[in-house]
Amino acid sequence: MLDTVGFHVKRLQQFFGFDRAVDITPDRVKAYQAQRLSEGVSRATVNREVACLGRMLSLAVESGKLSRKPKFQLLEGERVRQGFLEHGEFLLLLGHLPEHLQPVVEFLYLSGWRKGEAVKLEWRDVDLQGNVVRLRIENSKNKEARVLPLTARLRELIQAQAERRRLDCPFVFHCEGQKIGDFRKAWKTACQKSGLDGVIIHDLRRCAARNLSRAGVPETVAMEITGHKTRSMYRRYRIVDERDLREATERLQGHLQEQHTTSVVVPIIIAPKTRVK
Repeated sequence: MLDTVGFHVKRLQQFFGFDRAVDITPDRVKAYQAQRLSEGVSRATVNREVACLGRMLSLAVESGKLSRKPKFQLLEGERVRQGFLEHGEFLLLLGHLPEHLQPVVEFLYLSGWRKGEAVKLEWRDVDLQGNVVRLRIENSKNKEARVLPLTARLRELIQAQAERRRLDCPFVFHCEGQKIGDFRKAWKTACQKSGLDGVIIHDLRRCAARNLSRAGVPETVAMEITGHKTRSMYRRYRIVDERDLREATERLQGHLQEQHTTSVVVPIIIAPKTRVK
């Protein structure tokens, strides 16, 4: 996370390095966006850099060093990643991962948590009697605590980790007593062996959002589980594919067919009036 921010700041310094904060106007930001696009940078990257700039100016306002923050317009047309795994594909990939990584990866797939949140999970955050796991504020990307109920496979997963718990290690998921670090290389190897090149770890978060939606979980409840703060962001993760659309149309046709068979319209026949002689 810090490495990514540092990279964004470096790029921003190259353009705004000699600007005063009050001189960073919307037009100045548009010029920056145009220059970065001309360098072949993706719209998503440019938007992340401008968002970083906006955050820095917000901090300046909060500290009283700037009177107000200018409003920036992010670039439209950003490509939203569509990566996800079907359940069978996930199980195949899981089997190709090193044994010590399998529990944390399955946890990510089931919970929708971010990788950084999962690897920081400690036993003090786990309540097996109450069947819940708590994400502390300091470990949450959006700085909001969350509670994850432990049911079915999630409960089994954490229980299995408890049985292998090491007293010299506070972390639920670990590698021989050490906190799990970067495992992108092992992940890439497992993807190649599974024929799933191009899938990234963060796609597991999309899988969770999609599976929650398929299971009929209300959107507001699903957002509490995955930690999405806005519906627009959650919906970017809740990918809908052709199978989802087909199932939806099939349900619609079934509903209409049911209405056709149960709601028979009986015509009302009005007898003609007879004249009284």
